[in-house]
Amino acid sequence: MTPPLMPSALADKSINPGHPPKPDNPDNHFPASPAPASFSVSLSDLNARLATYLSPEDMVRVGEAYLFSQAAHSGQMRVSGDPYISHPLAVAAGLADWHLDVQALSAALLHDVMEDTDITKEQLTERFGKGVADLVDGVSKIDRIEHQSFEEAQADNFRKMLLAMARDVRVILIKLADRRHNMQTLGSMRPDKRRRIARETLDIYAPIANRLGLNALYRELQELAFCHGQPMRYRVLEKAVKKARGNRREVVNKILEAIRTTLPSAGLDAEVMGREKHLYGIYRKMREKQLSFSQVLDIYGFRIVVKNRSSCYLALGALHALYPPVPGKFKDYIAIPKANGYQSLHTTLIGPFGTPVEIQIRTAEMHNVAESGVASHWLYKEDHKISQLQQKTHQWLQSLIELQSDSGTASEFLEHVKVDLFPSEVYVFSPKGKIFALPRGATAVDFAYAVHTDIGDRCVACRINFETSPLRTELKNGDRVEIITAPHAAPNPAWLSYVKSARARFRIRHFLKTQQNEESVALGERLLAHALHEMGVSPAKILPAAWDRFKKESGVRSKRAVLSDIGLGKRLPAIVARRLAEGLDVPATNLTANPPRARQAILIRGTEGIAVQLGKCCRPIPGDPIVGLIRKEQGLVVHTHDCPVLAKLRSERGNWVDVAWDVLPDHLFDVTIRVIVKNARGLLARLAKGIADSNANIIDVSVEDDRDSTMLYFTVQVTDRVHLARILRALRRVPEVLRLARYINPKN
Repeated sequence: MTPPLMPSALADKSINPGHPPKPDNPDNHFPASPAPASFSVSLSDLNARLATYLSPEDMVRVGEAYLFSQAAHSGQMRVSGDPYISHPLAVAAGLADWHLDVQALSAALLHDVMEDTDITKEQLTERFGKGVADLVDGVSKIDRIEHQSFEEAQADNFRKMLLAMARDVRVILIKLADRRHNMQTLGSMRPDKRRRIARETLDIYAPIANRLGLNALYRELQELAFCHGQPMRYRVLEKAVKKARGNRREVVNKILEAIRTTLPSAGLDAEVMGREKHLYGIYRKMREKQLSFSQVLDIYGFRIVVKNRSSCYLALGALHALYPPVPGKFKDYIAIPKANGYQSLHTTLIGPFGTPVEIQIRTAEMHNVAESGVASHWLYKEDHKISQLQQKTHQWLQSLIELQSDSGTASEFLEHVKVDLFPSEVYVFSPKGKIFALPRGATAVDFAYAVHTDIGDRCVACRINFETSPLRTELKNGDRVEIITAPHAAPNPAWLSYVKSARARFRIRHFLKTQQNEESVALGERLLAHALHEMGVSPAKILPAAWDRFKKESGVRSKRAVLSDIGLGKRLPAIVARRLAEGLDVPATNLTANPPRARQAILIRGTEGIAVQLGKCCRPIPGDPIVGLIRKEQGLVVHTHDCPVLAKLRSERGNWVDVAWDVLPDHLFDVTIRVIVKNARGLLARLAKGIADSNANIIDVSVEDDRDSTMLYFTVQVTDRVHLARILRALRRVPEVLRLARYINPKN
C-alpha cells in the first residue's frame, strides 16, 4: 500500500478558503464557463493525486518539502485570512494534475520560501538539492535591487523568470500554476490591485500558456482575468449567455443528436462533446469586430474526437454533407499545425434555423496535446507528436536567450517577448516549400528574418506568389515568398514601423544600435582631433596615462565609450580636449580663449549614416555653405548656413563645429523643390519629364490645390548645387510654371 504523503493526523485536514462552491450547470451538454472560485484542496486529495504516478520513496520526498514549507511559513496568513501554506499546496496540486516530477512538486511547495521567509538558496540546496533550489530561485522575484519604477521592477522579474524558463521549462509551469491559484483567490485584493494583476495576466501569463500549448489553462486565465479586470462587463455577458443558452437549447440538442447519428452511419467511431465559447472569447470578438451580443451567433460549438488522422477528414466530409459549411471558415491545423503544436480541423456549419455552429475535429492524441501542451511531456511520455512539440518549445526558449544576450534593458527585452507571445496566425511558404508561422500582419521583412538574420539584413526586395512586391506587403495565408538580397544592403530604420515579429524588430534595432555605435566612435574621434587641433595640440601627444586619468575621474569604462559619447553629443569635444591636455606644454590662452588659428573642418561625405545627419529642414547638398551642430542623442547634424532652424539655435553656438564637403563621386542627396503652377491637363507629366531629362530621380511628390493655382513639392536626388540649378532651369521652361524655388521646411 502506498504510504501517505503526510502523517494520517494531517491527511484529513482540508485547506478551504471558505468560498461557496461553483454551482453545477443544469445543461449536461455544455459545461459552464469557469466562474472565479477558490481552489480548495486537502492533503489527502494531494496524496491521492500523487499516488497515481509517484513511487512511495518519491512521495516521502515531496512530503519532506511540504513539512519544510509549512514550518517556514508558520504564522503567515494570506490576505484572505487563510494559512499561507494553502497556496503552495494548491500550486503543487496543479502540477500533480500534469504528473510533474519530484523536483518540480517540491519546488512548488517551496516556491515562496526564499521570497517571503529567511530561507536562502544555499539552505534549499543543502536540504533538497541543486535542482530544486534552482527551480525555486527561477520563480522567486528580484527584491533586492533598487528600481526607478514599478514597471522596471516588473520587467526585471519577468526577464529573470523567462531566462530561468529557457533553462528549465518547469520554472514556467510552476509560475503558471502559481498565477492560476492567485487569480482564483484574487477577490480578497483591493480593486485597483485586482485590475493590475488581471491586466498582467492577460498580457503575459495567458499568452505564455498559449505559446506552450496549455490551452485549458490559457482559457481559464483569460476568463479569470476578464472577471476580475472588468467585473461589470463579465456579469452582463454571463447573464446574456445564460439567457441565450436557454433559448437555443432545443436547437443545439437537435444538432447534437444529428451529428451523433450521422458519424456512425458514415462508419466513424467518434466521441462528440458540446462546447460553449468562453465569455472572454465572446467579449473579444464583440470588441474586435464591433458586434453586439445578438450578432455573435456562434457561441456554441462541438468537439469531435476520432481514432486517427484520416478519420478527421472523413468526419469533415460527413458533416459538410449534413449541414452546409460557411465559406472561408475552414482551417486545416492538422496539415499545418500552429506554432504551439495545436492540431485540429476547424469548420463552421449553418445548422437549423440558420444557427452557425463551430466544429473542431481531432484525434485523441491531438486532443491531449491541445489541452496540455508542453505538459503532455510528463502525461504522455511515449507520444511522438509530443516530442516534436518539446523540440519546438526548446527552439522558442532558446530564442529568448538570444533576445536577452543583446537586449539593452529588461524593459526592452520584455517588449520583444510580448510581441512574440501573441499567437501566430499567418502561414507562408518558402520557394522550397518550407512552412513559416508568422504573426498576423507580418510582412516580407518578417519572413526574411524568420529564414535567417543575414537574409533579413541584406534583403532589398521580394516576390510574393511570383510577383515583385514591396517589402512592407502584409503576408496572407498560403503566400509563397521569395526574398531578393544584395551583398551591401543594410536594414532600414523605416522597417521598424511595419515589422510585426519580435525577431525582426529586435534584429533591426540591434543592427542600428551597433552601426550607430561604430559611426559615433569614428565621428567622436574626428571631433576630438578637431578640438585638440584648435588648441594647438596634436592628438598623438595625448598619452594613455591622460586617458586613464580622464576615465577614472569621469567614471567611464573605456576610451571608445568617451568617443561614442562625443559623437552622440553627450559630451562636448572641447571640454574633453581640455581635460586630456592638462599637464601638457600648452599656452594657457589656448586652453581658455581658443585664439584664431588655421581651423581644420570636419569633412562631410554624406555617407556617414546615423552618426552624421543632414538636416531634414534645409536638406544641404554639396556646394551649400554648411555648419555642423552637435546635438545630444543625434550626433552631428549638418545645416545650411542660412537655415532658419539653425538661427533659432544661437544659444547652442558652443556646440557648432566647422564642416566642409568631401563628397564621393556620384553620391546622391535629397532636396525638395516647391513649384507653383497654373492648373493644366498633363502638366505633372511635363514637369516630371523635365526632371528626368535633367538626369534626376523623383522620390516623392505632394500637391496642395488652390482655386487659381497648384503648389507641387518634388523631392529629387541630386549630386550638387550645379545639378540642382540644371533641374530648376528645365522646370522654368514649362510655360505654366509661375514660381519655383528650393524648399526649406522649418518644422522638420
